Amino acid sequence: MKLRGQIGVLIFLCVLAYARSLGLPLLEDDYPNITGARTWGTLAGFSTLMHTGLIVLRSTGYWLTALVWSAMGFQPVAYRAVSLLLHIANALLIFALCRSLPNWRPVAFWAAAFFAVHEGHQEAVMWVSANNELLMLLFGLAALWCWMRQWRVLSLLLFALALLSKESAVILLPMFLLVMPVTEWRRSIRRLVPFALLALGAVAIVISTRTYSFRFNDGSFSLHSPFWITWPRSYGRLLWVWGWAALLWLFVRRNKFGGSRVVVQALLWMGLGLIPYSFLTYSTAIPSRQTYLASFGLALLVGLALADLASVSRQWVAVVLVAMLLNNVGYLWTKKQQQFAERAAPTEQLLELVKRTKGLVKIQCFPQPQIVADEAVRVALGREPETALYETLKTQGQTHLQEPAAVFCYRKH
Repeated sequence: MKLRGQIGVLIFLCVLAYARSLGLPLLEDDYPNITGARTWGTLAGFSTLMHTGLIVLRSTGYWLTALVWSAMGFQPVAYRAVSLLLHIANALLIFALCRSLPNWRPVAFWAAAFFAVHEGHQEAVMWVSANNELLMLLFGLAALWCWMRQWRVLSLLLFALALLSKESAVILLPMFLLVMPVTEWRRSIRRLVPFALLALGAVAIVISTRTYSFRFNDGSFSLHSPFWITWPRSYGRLLWVWGWAALLWLFVRRNKFGGSRVVVQALLWMGLGLIPYSFLTYSTAIPSRQTYLASFGLALLVGLALADLASVSRQWVAVVLVAMLLNNVGYLWTKKQQQFAERAAPTEQLLELVKRTKGLVKIQCFPQPQIVADEAVRVALGREPETALYETLKTQGQTHLQEPAAVFCYRKH
């Protein structure tokens, strides 16, 4: 297949995997984040963003969301389409990066194709508020691609944008060395000094904001968490099921293919990609959106196995590809589509009641924090919550309130 055809197939696979999710509503965190983007993602709000501590390391997500808002307003499909476009760009970057490395070139198409449809990182694509994962990989891979071509200034700029996408981007630094032969590491380390200084600056921001950062204060992250359980458990989950199958095939074929170095690189990329997320306190399994970076390593591993299988039997590789599509795309279109629809249902029901009610709506049972209800009303309906929600006025200390016109209680269908 010619290069143009391969690119077309990769774009098609990305769209095939996530096309159905374009019709989903926004989720609970999306509404407060859109409000934040309208404040911090504009030129007027830039100085405010610079004084918000750790949030500055997620600037690109706010900038992108503010751009979509200014162009499309409240159109959920627009935000989801942008996430899908970012995923397509990342799959094509993986394809380009692999093609530029002699050892990875034979697996370039296979790795990018698996990454395009892999369901394991679906939350990064299907949840608008997780666009920082997409942006971090986009800028990180672009920086790596430019660095390999000696485009140092452009590479440094792209790496800075990766750091401004998410604080975990510092782990990209050792990944730059993975693509280089060990004999060139000493020279490569010298070239990475400016990148290391930028990464140290990001780490300094994280440390300096520990006393008031939302990530430390909400109890979701701690250096004392059981990372020794979270990391290996999440590593094993990431490999399931196609990663384990690829390892089994490559082990059986270990004396007949020359890709052992690529296997090591893939496994190391996976391990490094999971490290920043292994200090969670609320779970010993890393959420799917946070495996997006590590999934590149998984795609490289599976791609290597597919390339080797194709050299043995085209018929069998066709069978495996069909099975992969049915497994990954089928899971996204059924199980995950249902889960995300159910997750959006409480906010959607509340918005529907507020839309058809002229007076105040009293919330009796809503499975999300009050800020979600407030911002959903503000973003989706263009109304201030004080004019729509009885509960908002009550929390503001107003004692003389008119009787609510309607009462909301979420009922799961």
